[in-house]
Amino acid sequence: MQYSNKALLVLTIISSFAPIKNCQSLPQESQFKSFSTRQFQNEQKNKSSIMKLNELPQFTALETAAACFKADEKLHLRNLCSDSSRCAGLVASHETESGAKVILDYSRQQVTGETMELLFDLADKVGFTARRDQMRSGAKINSTEGRAVLHHALRMPKGYDYSINAEGKEILAQVHEVRDKIEAFTNKVRSGEFVGATGKQLKNFVCIGIGGSQLGPEFVNEALRADAAAARASEGRTLRFLANVDPVDFELCTRDLDPEETLLVVISKTFTTAETMLNARTAKKWILDGFAAKGVTDAKAITSKHVIAVSTAIDLCVEFGIDEENIFGFWNWVGGRYSVCSAVGIVPLSLQYSYDVMSSFLDGAHDIDEHFFNAPLRENIPVILGLLGVWNS
Repeated sequence: MQYSNKALLVLTIISSFAPIKNCQSLPQESQFKSFSTRQFQNEQKNKSSIMKLNELPQFTALETAAACFKADEKLHLRNLCSDSSRCAGLVASHETESGAKVILDYSRQQVTGETMELLFDLADKVGFTARRDQMRSGAKINSTEGRAVLHHALRMPKGYDYSINAEGKEILAQVHEVRDKIEAFTNKVRSGEFVGATGKQLKNFVCIGIGGSQLGPEFVNEALRADAAAARASEGRTLRFLANVDPVDFELCTRDLDPEETLLVVISKTFTTAETMLNARTAKKWILDGFAAKGVTDAKAITSKHVIAVSTAIDLCVEFGIDEENIFGFWNWVGGRYSVCSAVGIVPLSLQYSYDVMSSFLDGAHDIDEHFFNAPLRENIPVILGLLGVWNS
């Protein structure tokens, strides 16, 4: 797992344990119903009896502490950083399965050991550990839509024991069916087995999406560019992201690319997202115009070789001209902001860096998932970062 460190650090930054408000859907809404609709409705009814966060004594204690930090010069960060004992105590670490070590030094946050204890008390009071276990097992903690939150399942290796979820075996089988399809396709593109309409190798990849369909993959792309081995795997290839509908942005994205060597990756759950589809149509026209200038005018053949999709709307993708074999799916339990480990991120990033690199990335993500679910809160890097987010807000 030579890329685990990078994966661990990136996943720590982009993941969280809060309920998701915007999730992506499968056409089959009946899948993966570990917890009944009645249970979900009962939870909704019981919400009215739950004490609000800002009414909890633990939250009040944090507000008092925050006021002290503002008023007491001794608690200014420049003074806190000179306290070696404090700094030594504000460190957490995790050793990966490969023996690498991830260290979180949060001594530059404006907190003390006492502040952290107040934050851990708050986590205990709101039942964080129980909710984390519910997330792991497939409970519908996305209360807005009544859905499970299972992006961690995207990172589980084949053969992983996911029996804690009643449908874990089926979920894992579907995840790896898509992953195997991504591996096979991206290997064909990178090896030159799958080529453009005129036989040229596809070396430029334009990822068209918005929000969670763009930000996560672009963040990981930036991280991997700095990794020597990943950079070597991407030599001779270009990956760009297009979200803005401004024509100037499209011009800057494509001006130095050859349409004959370019593959468009259109990412849209419904294949109806306004901004994404406008850019997709613009990019498709750019491809077709480029070929027309060279006397190639078979739009269907060109599109099938130069446009692929990550979507659940197969009929609309096919209507757009995309070969059904080149459509990669995902599930309603993958929230947009967490979708980088689904086909949303793994397809374009595997085209650029290879599936092997992205498989290592997923292994690292799984490693940090296990750390998140199993490590004590006071040693748990994602939990600490999450609580610091609460404090800083």
